[in-house]
Amino acid sequence: MSDSNSVPSAPEPGRIAHRVAGADQKSWRRWLPGLNTLLTYQIGWLRNDIVAGLVLTTMLVPVGIAYAVASGVPGIYGLYATIIPLLAYALFGPSRILVLGPDSSLAAVILAVILPLSGGDPYRAVALAGMMAIVSGVVCILAGIARLGFITELLSKPIRYGYMNGIALTVLISQLPKFFGFKIESDGPLRNMWAIITSVLDGKTNWVTFAVGAATLVVIMLLKGHKRIPGILIAVAGATIAVGVLDLATKYGISVLGELPQGMPAFAIPWITQADIVPVLIGGFAVALVSFADTSVLSRVYAARSRTYVDPNQEMVGLGVANLAAGFFQGFPISSSSSRTPVAEAAGAKTQLSGVVGALAVALLLLVAPNLLQDLPNSALAAVVIASAIGLIEVTDLRRIYRIQQWEFWLSIACTVGVAVFGAIEGIALAIVLAVIEFLWDGWRPYSTVLGRVDDLQGYHDIKRFPDARILPGLVLFRWDAPLFFANAELFNERVLDAVASSPTPVRWVVVAAEPMTSVDVTSADMLAELDETLRAAGIELCLAEMKDPVKDKLKRFGLFTQFGENSFFPTLGTAVNSYLATYPVEGAKRQDENQ
Repeated sequence: MSDSNSVPSAPEPGRIAHRVAGADQKSWRRWLPGLNTLLTYQIGWLRNDIVAGLVLTTMLVPVGIAYAVASGVPGIYGLYATIIPLLAYALFGPSRILVLGPDSSLAAVILAVILPLSGGDPYRAVALAGMMAIVSGVVCILAGIARLGFITELLSKPIRYGYMNGIALTVLISQLPKFFGFKIESDGPLRNMWAIITSVLDGKTNWVTFAVGAATLVVIMLLKGHKRIPGILIAVAGATIAVGVLDLATKYGISVLGELPQGMPAFAIPWITQADIVPVLIGGFAVALVSFADTSVLSRVYAARSRTYVDPNQEMVGLGVANLAAGFFQGFPISSSSSRTPVAEAAGAKTQLSGVVGALAVALLLLVAPNLLQDLPNSALAAVVIASAIGLIEVTDLRRIYRIQQWEFWLSIACTVGVAVFGAIEGIALAIVLAVIEFLWDGWRPYSTVLGRVDDLQGYHDIKRFPDARILPGLVLFRWDAPLFFANAELFNERVLDAVASSPTPVRWVVVAAEPMTSVDVTSADMLAELDETLRAAGIELCLAEMKDPVKDKLKRFGLFTQFGENSFFPTLGTAVNSYLATYPVEGAKRQDENQ
């Protein structure tokens, strides 16, 4: 599990340099993060990247084939969609360990488009899928160039934790049937879990398959803390050798990877018919949205965990270029992988070179040794994914969040449930909607108070927290802790009038401490005009102190500056109080420090 309570290390010089380079719009190297990594590469990373790449290969091959079939194209094209895109992302992608390739979140979208259009023709299906990848790539590149990566800022830490926990739970459940040695119909995580429990109780478990998977998982977990020992590679290699030597596949029916298809990807333009254009465009755009959201979350999560900076706009460019490469080299749409990326991290990957090693190893397998992994048990692969999923689960920092801000903790839990029940994108959307609602609620019903003077404390303070605070007769100092906009304008009006009505003495001035008011819209400006008229009719003057110049400029455009008069605006509360005392002297009241 993640240890989020560890003390953060000082920012690495490379991270600062990368931020500076990313901010330099004139530098062509900004578009090639992989080249920057290569120029600053440390030889000590090489062993880690090579081992991680080899470990990654054991995942890339079976997962690529499986997701190709799930997407409606022959399995070999899943490997094509793995090799070239990984090489492209290594050059254009900013994340050092993010692994791209065929993904389960895209399979349903791809299949929904190409199945009715291909008519069962595999070559036509490949062309349709390839064009969808090109459309998705263009959309992502344009999004990156347009600097739309800021959308990822909606994904707060609790949302990212919730997403990753939901993904981890979903991935873990998806691997349990392979782990136990039976098959189920996939209908979603909750139904899958019920089907798994039912199958186990009905005695469908292949216990030899389970033993191989469990042994693999135990080895991985025991060696996980030893960074110099490639635990995953040792576990997978051991399981493969044991199954092959003991002929467990034949004797006990253990499911194995089997013989790989042969062939290498070649450049080809995926031609489609005119009738295919609209559905392919719609499907490609949908794929871009899904991969955009998925990649953004994973990229931010792993950037935070490795304490490195990743430019979200460049991330979109890297994803787009990788999809273009897939489309033009007989592949289909790809995204970041929430199952293969943690495998690369767990295996010790340091840079994009691990992905390059993985891509080259897959290509080499296709060329010279397609049968090398034929005895690799699927339960061992499931163990690798389960171990990676366990590593994704965040508990420690969520406990801290629960202690300090419970609504954000429950927001994270809602995101986890949403991802597990509805899917990754729907879960993220649900969490973002809840976060926006919470944000709007804070702005819709903000805190407000009357201020007074407190002995031995500078400035003006909340009389609710300091009941003994002194209030000048006839003066109400009112603070509103939010921007003024259409949703809270009436509430502002009510609370000001309530403050006037609650004053122990007849009110002559109301001074609004406006520093927290970062914005004013037309609705709230009209409300201020009406409030001013209401107060003037009662013989009360409305003033504003500490208002920021951009907000004051808005009031000038709305005509309020003229209505209020320049003398109604004060730079500080102290200045406003002194002006009030000059107009209405109060016995015993002292002139205030105008800096307060």
